[in-house]
Amino acid sequence: MVGLAAKANEDRALFGIGLMLIAYLAFSFIDTSVKWLAIAGLPALQLAFMRYAAHFLISLAIILRGGFSKQRFTTNRPVLVVVRGSLIMLSTVFNFFAVRYLPLTLTSTILFSSPLIVCALSWPLLGERVGPWRWFAILVGFCGIVIAVRPFGEEFHWAVIISLMSAISFAMYLILTRKLAGTVSTDTMQFYSGAVGFVILAPFAFFTWQNPDNLLDWLLLFSLGFLGWGGHQLLTNAYRYAPASILSPFSYSFILYLTAWSYLLFNHLPDRWTIIGAIFIVAAGLIIWIRERTLAKRSRLSHP
Repeated sequence: MVGLAAKANEDRALFGIGLMLIAYLAFSFIDTSVKWLAIAGLPALQLAFMRYAAHFLISLAIILRGGFSKQRFTTNRPVLVVVRGSLIMLSTVFNFFAVRYLPLTLTSTILFSSPLIVCALSWPLLGERVGPWRWFAILVGFCGIVIAVRPFGEEFHWAVIISLMSAISFAMYLILTRKLAGTVSTDTMQFYSGAVGFVILAPFAFFTWQNPDNLLDWLLLFSLGFLGWGGHQLLTNAYRYAPASILSPFSYSFILYLTAWSYLLFNHLPDRWTIIGAIFIVAAGLIIWIRERTLAKRSRLSHP
């Protein structure tokens, strides 16, 4: 019986890992499609609006299932919920602007500095203790960012600043998500994430709207929101089957996916500095992951 239970847990973990890998594949489709459509001339604000329009409609349908209930739309933390939705919207807009000018491998590398920013800000904003090992990881990750973006090199592009703003916005979004977890339902947070982006971006999309030139571009445009919502659903379900201590390293598959898309569709491979910077950032993320896993194990042993 013990062997069957262990096998069942292993199968659940493998299923969770599979969902995680598919989720980040969906996210890689979004960034790749956005770069494709941006090169075709579609405005970033229009693309961001389409990303949130579908998200809003799907979330609204889910929250209304079983009938209308005012409680599903209300929260005792309305300001923080709206700010959280604004931050993920800003992160998306900044990223969609950046991918037009920068290689996908570079934008994805910069984006993965977000967990390091979260770790650095968790003490002043969440009151969480950050020990020397995690500060060391933050320093390593910062060095990785400097190596990847080469701020003083001739090839430095101003869009790197926008990509960094995307990473910072996403980090603040993650911090607020942790702060609201357990006090606001997931469906409510999902709804407001879509609603804020939909409402704020609608006027900009209206005034900058450009029709795609062909059927493929139309399909890619309408897929943005569905892929975004679907990816987040897969990610949420992945954590139901496996703990974060198992799943976290597989998030770096996102960089591998985008490297493949960059080569296949845009004939671009990352240069050595982007690769070295990515290695530093991934290493920093893994240091934080290992440290948090060790602390969690100690906590379990001390509180059986």
